[in-house]
Amino acid sequence: MTAAGLTAGSRPGVTAGIGVGPYAELTFDSEGDVDRATQGTVARMEATDVLVFAHGWNSDRSTATRLYDRFFAPFPGLVGSGVRLGYVGVVWPSMRFSDEPIPDFDAPGALAEPGFGAALDPLTRRALAEFWPGRQAELDRVAELLEERPESTAAFIEFGALVRELAGVDAVPTAAAPAVPALFTDDVLEVCRALSFALVAAGAAGAAGVAGGGADGPAPAAGGPVLGADGPALAVGGALRGLWGGAKELLRQATYYKMKKRAGVVGERGLGPVLAQLAGERPALRFHLIGHSFGARVVSFALRAVPDGARYVKSVTLLQGAFSHYAFADRLPHDRSNGGALRGLQHRVDGPVVACHSPHDSALGLFYPLASRMAGDSAGVLGFDERWGAIGHDGVQAVPGAPRLSLATALREGMPTAGCVSVDAGSVVRRGGAPSGAHSDICHEELARVVVAAGRMGR
Repeated sequence: MTAAGLTAGSRPGVTAGIGVGPYAELTFDSEGDVDRATQGTVARMEATDVLVFAHGWNSDRSTATRLYDRFFAPFPGLVGSGVRLGYVGVVWPSMRFSDEPIPDFDAPGALAEPGFGAALDPLTRRALAEFWPGRQAELDRVAELLEERPESTAAFIEFGALVRELAGVDAVPTAAAPAVPALFTDDVLEVCRALSFALVAAGAAGAAGVAGGGADGPAPAAGGPVLGADGPALAVGGALRGLWGGAKELLRQATYYKMKKRAGVVGERGLGPVLAQLAGERPALRFHLIGHSFGARVVSFALRAVPDGARYVKSVTLLQGAFSHYAFADRLPHDRSNGGALRGLQHRVDGPVVACHSPHDSALGLFYPLASRMAGDSAGVLGFDERWGAIGHDGVQAVPGAPRLSLATALREGMPTAGCVSVDAGSVVRRGGAPSGAHSDICHEELARVVVAAGRMGR
C-alpha cells in the first residue's frame, strides 16, 4: 500500500487526512502569531529531517490538508535508510476562489457550479466575507454589480472604488504607501480591458464571462507582451458589458495584493522565529522548507529570521513562487543602486534554494506582472515589463552563477550544494483550467524528488 492509501491510526503519528507521519501543523494568524499548541507538537516530533510546506493563495484549511497529503505521499519511498522524516503543514489565512480548479485534486462538488460567468458563486462569496470581515455591505454591492454587469462607466468607477476600499489602498499614493499597484490607480475601464484581454489570452473567456477564446485556448508566449492598445477592445467587442470578466479579475487581484503582504509577514514574523526557536530546542533537526505560490514567499521571508551562520535550514524548494524573480539579486538590472527584497538570503541556507518554474502557469505569466506593476510606471498597466516577472514563471534572475536546469537534468545529475538554482518543471507542471493555468499542478513525484535531491536525503 502506498503512503497515500494508509488510514489514520495505521502508522504512528499519522493524522486523520494525512497518509504519512509523524505529521503536525503550524497554524499562524494574519499577523504571524503562531498557535503555541501546534508549535509544541512540532517540537516533540521524532525525526532527523523535517519537511515544512506552506500552501499558497488558493487554499483554505481543508484544501491545504489535502494538498499536503498528496504532495507528501511519495517521500517515504524516496529517502535513504538513515533519514527519519517528519512532516509539517503550515496553515495561514489565505483565500479560496472556488472557480479556480486544481488539476486532479478537487473532489466533485468542491468547485463552483458552471455558469456563473462574471458573477460570484456562493462559495466564493462566503470566502470573501471571511477574508474581509465586517465588509458585508461593500461585498454585497460588488456581487450585485458583477451579477448585473451594467453597461455604465459610472458602475465601473463605483466598482473600482469599492475594490480599492476592500484592498485598503488609496487611489493616490501617499507617504505611508508610496507604491500602489497601477491596477488600483489607473483608469478602471482600461484596467478591466487589460484584465479581460489577459483572460482571453489565458483561455479563460468561458469561465470569466468575456467573449472569444475558450478553456483550451492557446497559452500566451512566455515572457512576451500579451496586452496591446487594440487587444482588449477586439477581445471583448468594445462593449462595456464584456469588461465585467476583467472586473471580477480585479477583485481577485485585490485579494492577491493583500495575501502577498500577509505572506511576507507570516514568514518573517511567524515561521522564521518559530523555526529559530525549534532549532534552539532541537539542534539536531534538519529543516527543509517548501512553499507553493505565496507559500513560497512565506518560506523565503522566513529566512530573514535565520541568524547568520546558522545551519538548521538545509534546503528551500519554491514551487511556482509568486514573488519577484529578482528577489535574491544583489542589484536590480533596472536600478543598480538597489537589490531584491531577499538579497543574499540564499546564503542563510545550508544547501540550495531551488526555484521550480513553468511556462504553463498563466497566473504568474499573465496576472502576476499586472498585479505587481507600481503606480507611476511609464509603461502603464497595458505594457509588458520584465521587471515585474515572478520567480515561478522564469526562475531566479540577476543572480550571477545561478544555474538553470531542466527537470530531467536536475533529477539525473543532482543539485548544487549551495546558492540559487532554477529548475524548469514545465514537463510536469503543465495542466490546469482558467484562469490560473498550471499554477497549482504541483503534486508530482518528480517534484518530491527535487526536494529530496535539494536536501541530500536520497538513497
